[in-house]
Amino acid sequence: MNRSHRPSRRALPVLLIAAGLAAATACAPSTSSNQGSSSDSKSGTLRVWLFQEVNNAPKQKVVAQAVSEFTKAHSGAKVDVTYIPIDTRAEKMKAAFNDPKSAPDVVEFGNTDTAGYVADGGLADISSEFGAWADAKNVTDSVKSSVSVGGKVYGVPWFVGVRALYYRTDVFKTLGLKPPTTQAELITTARKIHAKNSQLYGVAAGAMNVFGMLPFVWANGGDLATEKSGKYTATIDSAASRKGVAAYTSLIAKTNCPPAQCAAMGGDAGIQAFASGKSAMAIGGDYSHAAVEAGTVKGKYAVVPLPGLTSGSIAPAFAGGNNLGVMKSTSHRTLAADFAELLGGADYQQKMFDAMGNMPALSDVQSAVAQKTAWEAPFVKTLQSGTKFVPVTPAWSAIDSQAVVPTMMQEIVTGKKSVDQATADAAKKMDAAFASAG
Repeated sequence: MNRSHRPSRRALPVLLIAAGLAAATACAPSTSSNQGSSSDSKSGTLRVWLFQEVNNAPKQKVVAQAVSEFTKAHSGAKVDVTYIPIDTRAEKMKAAFNDPKSAPDVVEFGNTDTAGYVADGGLADISSEFGAWADAKNVTDSVKSSVSVGGKVYGVPWFVGVRALYYRTDVFKTLGLKPPTTQAELITTARKIHAKNSQLYGVAAGAMNVFGMLPFVWANGGDLATEKSGKYTATIDSAASRKGVAAYTSLIAKTNCPPAQCAAMGGDAGIQAFASGKSAMAIGGDYSHAAVEAGTVKGKYAVVPLPGLTSGSIAPAFAGGNNLGVMKSTSHRTLAADFAELLGGADYQQKMFDAMGNMPALSDVQSAVAQKTAWEAPFVKTLQSGTKFVPVTPAWSAIDSQAVVPTMMQEIVTGKKSVDQATADAAKKMDAAFASAG
């Protein structure tokens, strides 16, 4: 998942995803012969698998409230919640797909896992339930795409996460700098800071931070791949994509973030560098806020949306996040869908934000949060300005687990390959994965 899908999360301190958030997506389970159940019992025990957090108590408290509300409204129903380790979820899900008797009814999953889980027959198509869900009207198209495959809906979006630009207000004031309003200004500002203090990264830009790099590609009009008739073709080697890759990797240099320290740096490490005072800027998510607040820069930083190419524009961000799905094998489909919609509804999205800082997936709750919580506003603005996603195909799991994109960036920043050669080689690996996925 790489905390990519969950935006590199609080485990960050995480996601996202996770985010992450990242941030590498775990490989999807192998294809199973899992068939949907013909039973739909309205009583009995509903089994729920959720991710175990670094600090799980706040999450457990909110979920317990939802369970209590649910069981009061559904006579004869019980809910058994199990918290599974994020790092071993692939093995757990593989076993569940291959042995429906051991499978949960409701499961939390990262949005980059959606396509793989659907391809393996693990998730139920809940398009009809989603269509009748009162909160569906507040799910934007970009967020809905994270739970959709082939026009069908396979989950309820629970929370989302995007990245923005953290910067040191004290450093900027001392050097007479202003927050960058374009990506060109960001690069120039980072170099000015490092030139004044060689012990300070201008911006923590690591070659392992795929979701920190992609906004540069997207802002330049490039992309990882394009889709036609359900088939993906890599475009990371297009002229537009190469401009974005070149811009980002130019930051991993002795003029800003030396390759010796930054070639292996991921998103979490970049936030840690910022929080500890080793970097004047960092690209991180709202889920990074707690980690930054716990660092030495507390009270000395601010956040703005990551700029695009023109002044005032916002670069498209990767929309990581987690969803709640109904397993195809469930014998409690109605109960499972009802519970997913309750826990993923507006009331509990607000409760999860209050407890853990997870950005709500519902647009109305996002707006309410942004009005009341100043630090969240730049992230909500980023999300609502438009986001992008990785290719919606099981092939992405293979591409991610093989570190195709991070390897490409490392080859560039270490001088092993030119931008053109590295992107061309990465495109070949991606196309091979797309072809294998069918």
